[in-house]
Amino acid sequence: MRDRILIASKCGIRRAGDPDPAAPYRYDFSADHIVASCEQSLQRLGVEHLDLYLLHRPDFLCEPEEVAGAFTRLKSAGKVREFGVSNFRPSQVALLQKACPMPLVVNQIQVSLLHLDPLLDGTLDHCQAEGIVPLAWSPLAAGILTGRLGSAMNDPHHARKAKLDDVLGVLSREHGVSRSALALAWLRRHPSGILPIVGSTNPDRIREAAQAADLELTREHWYRLMEAASGQRLP
Repeated sequence: MRDRILIASKCGIRRAGDPDPAAPYRYDFSADHIVASCEQSLQRLGVEHLDLYLLHRPDFLCEPEEVAGAFTRLKSAGKVREFGVSNFRPSQVALLQKACPMPLVVNQIQVSLLHLDPLLDGTLDHCQAEGIVPLAWSPLAAGILTGRLGSAMNDPHHARKAKLDDVLGVLSREHGVSRSALALAWLRRHPSGILPIVGSTNPDRIREAAQAADLELTREHWYRLMEAASGQRLP
């Protein structure tokens, strides 16, 4: 089983009160914290190595050379195979990569039909140019794109969400798949190679999401969803 799965973990967030009561919630990319967090993950998971290890959110006090040293220690010890980041801007990825001898292979970002920023701020362009895999967290916008959750009438984005839900409904019927699969296929159609991170305690919903693997949207359908998601026609 271990050879059939990829195990990933993240580090960098320190909670309030750690290590003393006055310590605030913060980010910590110090070498000791990166290494210690990895060892704790390995112990909790009961495995000898991680396939992928990510820095969770940018530490504004990050010293790239110190992070590179921690990564090198973990890789040399056989505790981590590949490294990446999460929620990093392109400039932050470039800064860290300049110091790291190993490639940063993924950037886990929030992207969905209801969170289009990475298409517009250069994040996906940078991933595509550098061969970095974008991992999409919340690809179904916390369940809103499944069609199972309604949008409150006092939501300032209610009209846009309702329009998007209508288009998802029409196209999902046309393709014979769920709204979830269609929303995930929209992400997968992007040339940067977005990999959506899906999760559920309901196996049927995982199977439903897996329909996206066999669905390739036309440009027309992709942009139809894009227009509905943005709430306006393209300029």
